[in-house]
Amino acid sequence: MKLNIVILFILSLTFLSCNRIANKTKEGINKGGEVVGETATEFIEGVTEGVDKTLECEIFLSKNLKSKGLKTSTYNIESQPIVNNNKLTLYIIFNKNFNNNVMVKAFNKNKLEIGRARTLISGKKGDAGYFDFEFDERTDIGFRNIITIE
Repeated sequence: MKLNIVILFILSLTFLSCNRIANKTKEGINKGGEVVGETATEFIEGVTEGVDKTLECEIFLSKNLKSKGLKTSTYNIESQPIVNNNKLTLYIIFNKNFNNNVMVKAFNKNKLEIGRARTLISGKKGDAGYFDFEFDERTDIGFRNIITIE
């Protein structure tokens, strides 16, 4: 009888130990999975940011427009109404009152001019807004192009 109790006690301890080991192993695997998931997400975000930066256009605002209080921020390039990316939407911040036509020139990766567009830009000091520049329908503003604002 004592032997049965001892055997039952040993089996119970063994079962509890195995169960505890299994739970700890499972927790370790879950923790490892979380770390791998976080690392993979950070890697993918880094790649995406790198690709975005590689494909971005460079935008240069002339010294003359800077001195007149204009500042650029975000931009978007889209097709309007055809397949080529021929519409530039530019967010402009006004540090001074401004009311004048502005010309935008687009250059390809080889620094060859591929199009021009002109738009009336008007705003008061402290204002900001989006302004559209529509190029000829044959203009295709691609990745890593240069855009100058004069």
